[in-house]
Amino acid sequence: MNSRERILGRVRRALADAPADEEPIARDYLREHGRRTVAETVELLAENLADYRALVHRTDTGGLAGLIAGLLEKRGSASVLVPPGLDEEWLAATGVKRVADRAESTPAELDRVDSVVTACAVAIAETGTLVLDGSPDQGRRRITLVPDHHICVVRVPDQVVSSVPQGLERLDPARPLTWISGPSATSDIELDRVEGVHGPRTLEVVLVSQGRIEST
Repeated sequence: MNSRERILGRVRRALADAPADEEPIARDYLREHGRRTVAETVELLAENLADYRALVHRTDTGGLAGLIAGLLEKRGSASVLVPPGLDEEWLAATGVKRVADRAESTPAELDRVDSVVTACAVAIAETGTLVLDGSPDQGRRRITLVPDHHICVVRVPDQVVSSVPQGLERLDPARPLTWISGPSATSDIELDRVEGVHGPRTLEVVLVSQGRIEST
């Protein structure tokens, strides 16, 4: 008898006296922790993003192009990877060379790109998480994993939710979901933190206000 058979045997013995028609227990999990206004939810998102060492910026739709241009200039980026469905107005204020999201691009070619700009599908405040689903304004998953600098634009408050359950309700599980909580980071056995091992070393999140955010 191998380990697998022993484990399955123990499971069968533990379930031997369970009624065959027993209904599963439904757990009443909280959908969010506490009650927050929309403004408070957005603030929590910003706090948790910053706690994960993401750089958080705020603007409105009129100032977005200028802000992105400034971030690319400050970074010293000579090239920016652009998903096919990204709003052209977002890059209207910069003359940085655009690189298209192409299926035939090699990892080496992507690694030579300085920055990437994308939208997102949803942002989760309680965990400081951005979720990308491969939509045209977000592009293929690899374009946000190989380049070292990622600028992600979040529409506020439309794309911001409080909790993971609320975020899941907005997502299609059949799509290629990428969950991002801060820049890429890992620690070795001595707890030495290393950034950029399996994703961007620098994550900049732009919260774009699309209207008045209610505080009550």
